[in-house]
Amino acid sequence: SLFELPEILKRKRSTKGNRKHKRLKGRSIDERPAIVDLRTEFGHWEADTVIGRKSGKEAAILTLVERVTSNYLAIRIPGKNSESVINAMEGLRAEYGDLFSSVFKSITTDNGSEFEDFAQVQAWGSDIYFAHPYSSWERPVNERHNGLLRQYIPKGVSIERYTPEDVLRFADELNSRPRKRLSYRTPEELFEAFLDSLYAA
Repeated sequence: SLFELPEILKRKRSTKGNRKHKRLKGRSIDERPAIVDLRTEFGHWEADTVIGRKSGKEAAILTLVERVTSNYLAIRIPGKNSESVINAMEGLRAEYGDLFSSVFKSITTDNGSEFEDFAQVQAWGSDIYFAHPYSSWERPVNERHNGLLRQYIPKGVSIERYTPEDVLRFADELNSRPRKRLSYRTPEELFEAFLDSLYAA
């Protein structure tokens, strides 16, 4: 009834306040070294997930982008959950081996539940930071690239329709586009040069 309305409004308001206080799942982005913001040192990444349809448990995509080269990794995962995310990271750890902590010096992720165990990646030598809840602007490079990925996977289209190879190919295509910010070089070219310098060392 009408008399209950103020109660409902009060309740609604109180949940809103709590959104900001969602506990971070590890170290806050506030603790991240200033060098990461400058985008001059290689090896600092932003991570997120991309979903297809809003409802239902279905495949998602884990995305990571390196802040200097704009090199973009997109990995199809079975679901938007912590286990899938950690398994994908295990795959990257296997791929880069001893170089993992040099390639991934730091990763800043969103504070979603699929990243709740992500702090364990620190044990592999990578510094992990969490953006504040509902603050996608704190990971601008990743947000922009996820927007570019939508050219291949439109919003609302199920990711089940794409194979892991499709998703890798979309990322490869984005990485082979020359970028104005990179003086018209490609992310792929710059990232390869970064890897070469690590292998040479």
